[in-house]
Amino acid sequence: MSHFAASVCLVTTDGPAGRRGVTVTSVCSVSDEPPTLLVCLNQSSASNTRFDHNGVFAVNILASHNEPVARAFSGEGKLELEERFAAGRWATLATGAPILADALVSFDCRVIDSRPVATHRVILGEVLAIGEPTLGESLLYRARRYHSL
Repeated sequence: MSHFAASVCLVTTDGPAGRRGVTVTSVCSVSDEPPTLLVCLNQSSASNTRFDHNGVFAVNILASHNEPVARAFSGEGKLELEERFAAGRWATLATGAPILADALVSFDCRVIDSRPVATHRVILGEVLAIGEPTLGESLLYRARRYHSL
């Protein structure tokens, strides 16, 4: 799977189960009416259950200058949760899920379905709000390395 070139995203949540953020490349648009996104999260991390328990998430599409944030949330440096969130500036939109202030664009979603598929949990979310898009180079991941486009 490392041969797939993919956009790097930071998926975040906050709510009664607590805050969480994960760097992922498995995000895709499912529908534009209603606007719906799909996210795949590895089930090996018990903390990823927070996304289902909170019922909300944000997909932050990362720019090339967000690479340090991507690295922090991918587990590099074994940073604690608060140290990871200290790597960026945050806001919220409709759901309260953390939105990265300088992402290329952020989609604020309500969970509408979630199910296990092999090693991952596939989560579908209806987009309730969109952050202001910004210009910049996209951050990509391929062959276990970050790239800019």
